[in-house]
Amino acid sequence: MTEQLEMITGQFVGMVWGLPLIVLLVGAGLLFTLYFGFPQLSLFKHAIDIVRGKYDDPNNPGEISHFQALTTALSATVGLGNIAGVAVAVAAGGPGAVFWMWVAGFIGMTTKFTEVTLSLKYREVTPEGHTHGGPMFVLKNAIKDKANTFLTNSGGMQKLFMGLAWFYALFVILSSFGAGNMFQSNQMASILNTSTGVPEWVAGLVLAILAFIVLVGGIKRIANVTEKLVPAMVVLYVGGALVVVFSNLADVPDMFSLIFSGAFTGTAAKGAFAGVVVKEVIIQGIRRATFSSEAGMGSAAMAHSAAKSSPIEEGVVALLEPFIDTIVVCTITALAILSSGAWHMNNGESGVDLTALAFSSAMGPVGTWIVTITVTMFAFSTLISWSYYGEQGVTYLFGEKAIKAYRVIFVIFVFIGSILQLKVVLNISDGVYGLLAIPNMVACLLLMPVVKRLLSEHKAKLKSGEIKAFK
Repeated sequence: MTEQLEMITGQFVGMVWGLPLIVLLVGAGLLFTLYFGFPQLSLFKHAIDIVRGKYDDPNNPGEISHFQALTTALSATVGLGNIAGVAVAVAAGGPGAVFWMWVAGFIGMTTKFTEVTLSLKYREVTPEGHTHGGPMFVLKNAIKDKANTFLTNSGGMQKLFMGLAWFYALFVILSSFGAGNMFQSNQMASILNTSTGVPEWVAGLVLAILAFIVLVGGIKRIANVTEKLVPAMVVLYVGGALVVVFSNLADVPDMFSLIFSGAFTGTAAKGAFAGVVVKEVIIQGIRRATFSSEAGMGSAAMAHSAAKSSPIEEGVVALLEPFIDTIVVCTITALAILSSGAWHMNNGESGVDLTALAFSSAMGPVGTWIVTITVTMFAFSTLISWSYYGEQGVTYLFGEKAIKAYRVIFVIFVFIGSILQLKVVLNISDGVYGLLAIPNMVACLLLMPVVKRLLSEHKAKLKSGEIKAFK
């Protein structure tokens, strides 16, 4: 039964993550980068200033701060995609996959900027002050914007946008059960079982109960939890990974050589990875980077939509996420796995267990415990953030009254994910998650001029002094 599930879900993910989706994500990211003038470089310092609250206007609509929005989104991105996802990429595509993760991360910064800006531009605010945003609301409300004449004057385009909005809302609900839920609980249960002997079902049950306690508090409670958890878990995990890297510092230059050569030759240098073709290296790198940073998926835009911010300011903040997540954290993870030798001496370990092997090779049991603790925190923070994303899809399709039922179902899937095989969970997560890109990227590509106009206005206001520093 398990083998059949693996085969069916494997075929599904292969169909979704084929060359067309890779071309869409990379091609659109490159187009955004050129069209907006490399904002990941020109606006980087401005992004730091916004996050530290320099331009915070207390009169802006929203429910949470820039920093809370960033940490909520990061809690869903800086997570098991970094710990387990990088290991999966290296295991399946060899060291060369890391290079393509960098490429996807760099251009993903502009994609994230675009989708978050649009999400705030077209978000909805209820009379009670609750915010609802994300690609489905972008698609729905863009057709009402008289500035978008190609939409307001075309009944066909309006039907297309409304149809895509419906599909995105459905896909984000399904993804919240897969990538944002079952994958997290599966990997947390796996590492706890490996390090402590706790049965997977027990770990899943405890995680489900803790998640439910936080979920009933909504986005404000989620933000309060993530702004405390994220900095702590990033420092602990990155610190541990750096210990591994520095303990094997002499091998790091050779690892960079393997990364660059493997990216273009398609043949990994060691053992089981010999013969990996270039196409697989590229697909694994971009798939895992996308899973890790969420750039192109539109999911993190939902967390940013709750920020007390203007559209461009929050878009600028969002471009930091792929940098922190993919360029920094994923690179450190990859170097730890490669320089420690764990990538070619493992006995079938995959995902988080391979990362734990790298940590333990340098620090012994302490390394395993660092991975165990951070995986638990990463899984928990990602779960609660993705539940909010799923709630946005539920709200769009069924209204706020359906949120309570969704939370109950979500918690049940936490437990289910903890007892399934990794390969099945990974295939389901990847397949459904990849479908998010289609409606989101259509919206981003067609609404690029909106972002361009907002960016020009923002730069003009900064230059004239109309946008004042509050701190």
